[in-house]
Amino acid sequence: MGAQLNLVEKNLHEVRVGDDRMLFHIPSSSLFALDPLSGTIIDRLRSGGRAIEDFVAQMAGDFPLEDVRDTLNELRALEVVSDGSPLTDEIGTRRVDSFPLTTLVLNVNTGCNLSCTYCYKEDLDTPSAGKRMSFETAKDSVEMLLRESPNEKRYSIVFFGGEPLSNRRLIEEVVTYCEERFAALGKQVEFIMTTNATLLNDDIVDWLNRHRFGLSISMDGPQAIHDKNRITVGGQGTYAVVRRKVDRLLERYHARPIGARVTLTTGVTDIERIWDHLFNEVGFAEVGFAPVTSGDISSFNLSGEELVEVFAGMKRLGRRYLEAALEHRNIGFSNLHQLITDLHEGHKKALPCGAGLKMLAVDHEGDLNLCHRFTGSSLPTFGDVRSGVQHEQLGDFLSQRLDRTDTGCADCRIRNLCSGGCYHESYARYGDPAHPTYHYCDLMRDWVDFGIEVYTRIMAENPAFIDQYITPRQAH
Repeated sequence: MGAQLNLVEKNLHEVRVGDDRMLFHIPSSSLFALDPLSGTIIDRLRSGGRAIEDFVAQMAGDFPLEDVRDTLNELRALEVVSDGSPLTDEIGTRRVDSFPLTTLVLNVNTGCNLSCTYCYKEDLDTPSAGKRMSFETAKDSVEMLLRESPNEKRYSIVFFGGEPLSNRRLIEEVVTYCEERFAALGKQVEFIMTTNATLLNDDIVDWLNRHRFGLSISMDGPQAIHDKNRITVGGQGTYAVVRRKVDRLLERYHARPIGARVTLTTGVTDIERIWDHLFNEVGFAEVGFAPVTSGDISSFNLSGEELVEVFAGMKRLGRRYLEAALEHRNIGFSNLHQLITDLHEGHKKALPCGAGLKMLAVDHEGDLNLCHRFTGSSLPTFGDVRSGVQHEQLGDFLSQRLDRTDTGCADCRIRNLCSGGCYHESYARYGDPAHPTYHYCDLMRDWVDFGIEVYTRIMAENPAFIDQYITPRQAH
């Protein structure tokens, strides 16, 4: 019996956009429009394997023979159709042994002047009890980064807390040191910070502007929503002071666009209302949403029904994003904007994020944590800034997530966009950071399908939007 052609279902996912058939090529996270010949080949092979020559002869009754052979070769090269040859290992390796660090998160103070009820920080302290990072530890962190990854051209230093501006002096010292140190090596460095905005004043804003900080502000929406959880140590709502500070920030800060980071907890699912307030009324350039489903305090976690409503709200806002994009306007919905960027770039990732691979977080003592969410947790650290990264232990940890055996991830159509989900979400919910975040699976698959539809419409009807709003993001 001769070689047979079979459809490799795990490598393709079809999405219909109007009358168009779009093929999402799962191994490369790429999107193709299916022409009639390719679509017919896929349809006919869905009924089962076929002998190659018999199948080609049958297809040649409806399409030119040369076109049939060429298209089959293209589909075999994509491994959408198989002739029995072994398929390429998508991941390519089962062991992580290279750690091209480019980003360090410095946990400059465990103390925070707020007492947000849902905070995931496991080492959070009141302001008076805050443990501050010393300049010596911060300097050692930078030197460790350069030792570990001497050949990179661009690096990022992220300041985190608690509230990072409660250790403003250290931040200023680190920026001065880094700008001189990286410039002497002919390398670029950027600074990033997430802040609750309460400690901002004109002097700080102007200094941040001069050093071109990438800023993200923690703000949960209109006053009634924001004040529900984002409160002072004394229990008072913080919307009024945050709004006053943010208004001044947006008035004076011009170096880079400023985004808002919204935390969604139980009872808070009105995506459109929150976005409208933060984008149209306050004036943020982008608004991103982070649903809480696995926090330590279970009473703040979104229920399954609420999570469904959150994603429904994201799709409603996504349709507004599409409508605006076709009119060549960007409405700053960063969750969808990032998904479209991933689709446009053909992002394919074997691991869910850069944690442990391109990024590590340094706690106030100088220990190296997988990411900022794990500082103060019981998860073992992976070295320290003086002795360096424990490569073997970190490689062992990351390699667990590479192994998709018996997880259900190996055949999932969003496996190379999701890669199992957030390590900390898995750690908090299942007690195992390598465990896939199954509670998100169906919702995330539907969200990616929606993103494919939006991206396809934009590319078909206003590709200039991609050129103006997506491609520069990629270059940055």
